[in-house]
Amino acid sequence: MGSSSSSYAPKTIYLDVDGKVQKVIFSRHCSPCDIRELLCSSSNIPRNTAIMLVDPEGALVSIDPTMPANSPRNLYKVMPLCSGQLGEKEDMFHNVLSQVADQFSRAFRINELKTEVTNRLAMLEKRVELEGLKVVEIENCKKDLKKLRDEMTTRTGGRVSCTCKYNFSDDGKKLCPRRDVPSYPKYTLSQETIEALKKPTFDVWHWEHNEMLSCLEYMYHDLGLVKEFNMNPITLKRWLLGIQENYRSNPFHNFRHCFCVSQMMYGMIHLCNLQEKLTLTDMGILMTAAVCHDLDHPGYNNTYQINARTELAVRYNDISPLENHHCAVAFQIISLPECNIFANVELEVFKQIRQAIITLILATDMARHGEILDSFKQKVDNFDFTNEEHVRCLKMVLIKCCDISNEVRPTEVAEPWVDCLLEEYFLQSDREKAEGLPVAPFMDRDKVTKPTAQIGFIKFVLIPMFETVMKLFPQVEEVMVQPLRDSRDHYEELKQIDDAMTEVPRNSSSSVLLCPRMSPVTRLQRGDVSRCGLTPIPHLPRRPSHLLGPDFYSSPHT
Repeated sequence: MGSSSSSYAPKTIYLDVDGKVQKVIFSRHCSPCDIRELLCSSSNIPRNTAIMLVDPEGALVSIDPTMPANSPRNLYKVMPLCSGQLGEKEDMFHNVLSQVADQFSRAFRINELKTEVTNRLAMLEKRVELEGLKVVEIENCKKDLKKLRDEMTTRTGGRVSCTCKYNFSDDGKKLCPRRDVPSYPKYTLSQETIEALKKPTFDVWHWEHNEMLSCLEYMYHDLGLVKEFNMNPITLKRWLLGIQENYRSNPFHNFRHCFCVSQMMYGMIHLCNLQEKLTLTDMGILMTAAVCHDLDHPGYNNTYQINARTELAVRYNDISPLENHHCAVAFQIISLPECNIFANVELEVFKQIRQAIITLILATDMARHGEILDSFKQKVDNFDFTNEEHVRCLKMVLIKCCDISNEVRPTEVAEPWVDCLLEEYFLQSDREKAEGLPVAPFMDRDKVTKPTAQIGFIKFVLIPMFETVMKLFPQVEEVMVQPLRDSRDHYEELKQIDDAMTEVPRNSSSSVLLCPRMSPVTRLQRGDVSRCGLTPIPHLPRRPSHLLGPDFYSSPHT
């Protein structure tokens, strides 16, 4: 989390208690109140007694985590304060501090701010005690508190208002779908749409949210998952609604991305004939993990979570905080009776399904990419579909492939996703700059272009992974690997154009309005995400109506 290991080492002081040496150890993160209680207990003094700490020369020692350490030869002594030393003004000041602290606690439910406020108030309290509770000091403290409150109120760009910090007190408020599912006949897809759903060439930009929900519902029916898990069809619809409403409107990590990954998983199941090699339970695990894999993504990646010390990073100890959060939200939704698609599954079977889904969602953390791919490479040459560990590793690789598979799709479908991803990166890097956090070069709007962003990723991440899968499923080469090679070549050509246009101002005396490292072909401008929202891309023709029947996910309230 950016702190050195020494900052976590405990502190030791030595006390003179009735002529004996008493050793006291406490964490550097203890509050002054906690240290006071510890000193009282060590000196056989009642807990709530007001005390002061003095050194052998009679000088006062501040009671807080920063107090100087001593040795057994230089003992501190804890002395209770006389009740007469505490006046009405101190009581009044403590009341003011308590009221202010209570207001801050209600206004900002963030551990980091609570710690900051506590430390500031402790410093003010110590200053007032040492100065003898003078009226002037009390007034100065009030001014400091007012200034601190104003700073926190006006810090709109700081971490106080960080939208990526999940408020755990709101658990369950959004999980249940806001609109219920009416009674209606089964949704019917045209044969053209059914066949298109099975292919990586499927154009995800041509569909509204309600239509994507219907396509997901069809996939569960088509794969036999509704029958296998004895799902109530209405519960499946409610679950899908709950899923859609718990994806945020980020430029990239939104519900359309969820559908994109799920559709690719459905396509790979058909392309690789996985129905003949894996169980229906495995199919359900793959599809459900794909649907849930980015639930409630805040639009800021794990690096930001860890560097900014967000509540998610603290809660999950910097270990895949986002992926752990996606899992938690997924099973909070499933825990709702009206959304529990596994309600009719035996408890032991559900435990296995839950663990498998968690394993797959955690595998989407790109920090584990090398580890997972290396493990699969060791197994692929002698792969055994009856070996549970082999199958588990395959499922992890499959969800990874689907999660980052946009470049497998046709250029007109894939390239808008690059725009969306870069815009999300730029929003994060802008925030990191504002907060003084490290900024990755590939996220900096002043340094990255689409070709530079994609070439390395395709060459060193996508192609090696899909070529490894190709060893087990040769049919993947024509449908998925070759499009990746074509995409690599496409971006390398764009980079050559970009480089050539960058050289124009250097070699020409004419007045050309072209900024360095920027070309109209590849440079993305702020807010260039018109194709990343809920509406279809303007330049693509609207697809014919392949959905037959009423729009069952529509509601006059949405």
